[in-house]
Amino acid sequence: MSKVSIVVPFYNCPYIDKALESLVNQTYKNIEIIVVNDGSTLYSEKIDPFLDKIIYIKKENGGTASALNTGIEKATGDYLCWLSSDDIFYPEKTEVQLDLMKRENAYFSYTSYYCMDDDGEIISPIIGIYPSNQLELFKAMIRGNIINGCSVMIHRKVFELIGVFDETLQYTHDYDLWLRILQNFNFHFVPQPLLLYRIHTEMGSKKHEGSIKLENRHVVNRHHAKMKQLLVNELRKQ
Repeated sequence: MSKVSIVVPFYNCPYIDKALESLVNQTYKNIEIIVVNDGSTLYSEKIDPFLDKIIYIKKENGGTASALNTGIEKATGDYLCWLSSDDIFYPEKTEVQLDLMKRENAYFSYTSYYCMDDDGEIISPIIGIYPSNQLELFKAMIRGNIINGCSVMIHRKVFELIGVFDETLQYTHDYDLWLRILQNFNFHFVPQPLLLYRIHTEMGSKKHEGSIKLENRHVVNRHHAKMKQLLVNELRKQ
């Protein structure tokens, strides 16, 4: 029975208890919940009721990529997921996505999701983009990140081949990793929404929008040549 490790980076987030509650209530039970406290000074007490159900790691503040890599290093699962401490997995998320991974012999998959507000109320239609073919996927990904990081499931062999998150990227470490994976593995998509993504005033994507745009451009430039070659190769097949 495959084990799934779920890494939860935590830094001063008041919603951490909601995130952990969603993980302990997963319908698939062979999971490993790894919470990485990235130097938090607030809300750590909200983790206390879950201590007997999680692996709890404390470290100095190093950013999300650093926390994720710490969790990945500790993980013993065959597959890995990531849940931000302000988001929520649907109960069937792990079970449904793992079923697809095994059925399709997939190494990387992502799902649709909903946005929710501070109170957990859904405020969006289903969000999820899966281009119609490989060529369109390459085009979409080089234009921007179409994948919510907390919707992914990744086979551990991917990290062994590709490496982990780039800790020099403060905001776009996920986008950089997806592009590296895309150059080596096929992407698979679960159209069912399995994640609730919280929109709130303190979220990083709102507070650092300008910096994210600059860093995003840097990531695109970093991968432009290889992605262009993938596009050319795909065009030749048609």
